[in-house]
Amino acid sequence: MYLDAPRGFRDPAHVAARNELLESAEATLSLEAWARSVEDKRRTRQPEIVLPHFDPAEAGVGARALLLLEAPGPKTVPEWGGSGFISVDNDDPTAQNSWRTRNEVGLHEHMLAWNVVPWVLGRASVKPSKAELAQGSLELRALLDLLPNLRVIVLSGQKAQEAWDAHLDLTIGDRYRVLRTVHPAGQSFTQAGAKERFAKTLAKVAELVA
Repeated sequence: MYLDAPRGFRDPAHVAARNELLESAEATLSLEAWARSVEDKRRTRQPEIVLPHFDPAEAGVGARALLLLEAPGPKTVPEWGGSGFISVDNDDPTAQNSWRTRNEVGLHEHMLAWNVVPWVLGRASVKPSKAELAQGSLELRALLDLLPNLRVIVLSGQKAQEAWDAHLDLTIGDRYRVLRTVHPAGQSFTQAGAKERFAKTLAKVAELVA
């Protein structure tokens, strides 16, 4: 984690500083190269594809834990007022809930957040289709190969869990400790026990990666 309060990217100066950091952060160089290759490959079919950046303030290739969500939200798209990053500092409820929970359990290091479908699906928070989950899972295999220190994968939300079970578990599931929890979206956290379940899962991650 980088900033000292949630929704830090509400301030454009923080976004600009993170973009400067992206240019020099060695820990995300190979991850960014992978992301741009996915973006370029898919652009032949989706000319308007948007695939956000990894957050260079996070663990990058040194990550011991991966928080795997569903798909990037609108607040990751600069043209729509977003930051351009998958980041706990984004100005949206999911990022805010993630920031606060990580701070609460002391999970400040060794973490990387990403999505099973890494490209933006639309201006609204759209659930990925089964075909998109399959495509995203195929790309995810190559990303995992770039994370040599990874120990724990947190499947956050039903869609991430569905993708893992259908496309990844039987072939690579035994490499990692896989935990399942709720998605930290604002609507999800209004459900009874959801906030507590998410916090309990991240507290376990903090223990496993210490």
